[in-house]
Amino acid sequence: MPPKAERAASKKGTAASKSAAPRKGRSRKKPAPSIPVADAIRLMTEQYGPFPEEPRLDPIHELTFTILSQHTSDTNSERAFRSLMRRFGSLEAVAAGEVAEIEEAISGGGLAKIKAPRIKQVLSRIIELNGSLDLSFLREMPLSEAKAWLRQLPGIGPKSAGIILSFSLGMPAMAIDTHIYRVSQRLALIGPKVSADKAHDLLEEAVDPEMVYPFHQAFITHGRQVCKAQRPRCEECVVSHGCPSFESFMTATAKAGTGEGKSGTRKESNTKRATKRQRTAAQVPHAYPSTEGDSGP
Repeated sequence: MPPKAERAASKKGTAASKSAAPRKGRSRKKPAPSIPVADAIRLMTEQYGPFPEEPRLDPIHELTFTILSQHTSDTNSERAFRSLMRRFGSLEAVAAGEVAEIEEAISGGGLAKIKAPRIKQVLSRIIELNGSLDLSFLREMPLSEAKAWLRQLPGIGPKSAGIILSFSLGMPAMAIDTHIYRVSQRLALIGPKVSADKAHDLLEEAVDPEMVYPFHQAFITHGRQVCKAQRPRCEECVVSHGCPSFESFMTATAKAGTGEGKSGTRKESNTKRATKRQRTAAQVPHAYPSTEGDSGP
């Protein structure tokens, strides 16, 4: 073989071997959580707790309140809920009412044109399926069946079902909001591509049933106060020593040169939220006494 042809063949062989070789860094594995979830709950509870016990609505009022709270503030949803109950007196009357009347009653809460028909539709569907608006029977079902029963209703997804089952019925159901979802991903309790809907089932498997409610309170508070979406306060984080995301966030902060000063955490925000819920609960006619006064999960 002539020298030029030999060199060309050699170059082709080298290029082929390079292209055949696997590229480093192409496959990214989910980082393993460095801190057990029970330890994370304990440390966050020590930092932000003790968490006040939140008063409960009975399941059907919780369901209605949950629909009203979608995509709006606590203040707006509470205003709309109080107005709805003043106008109709009971949710049975709401189910029998006109959509236009419901819309007018909840107009101060935002998205009334969407939520009014949804509320009427879901209440009517429950009466059709169950014969009444009493949802206390869900407590006797296995968790998976109770979730499935609620999720068949219009406008009720995994988060809303989790709120009703956990906060109203004391069942160990996850209610994953944006804060819990973010913190769980950063601690590698769920993978970066796991959807919020799928996260409910995965986190229910990862967290002991008796710890689901403390998990919710601890992680949502941590996400609101420290593990924020933008510029998380990693220097204040009580689980930073076990957070797979800590180093990357601190490096990014150092490069940007925009460190955020310590402002401390505010335990009183939990008390204020519970107080708001207490005011709302006090104005609700509890139609089903069997759900009143139940202790926390």
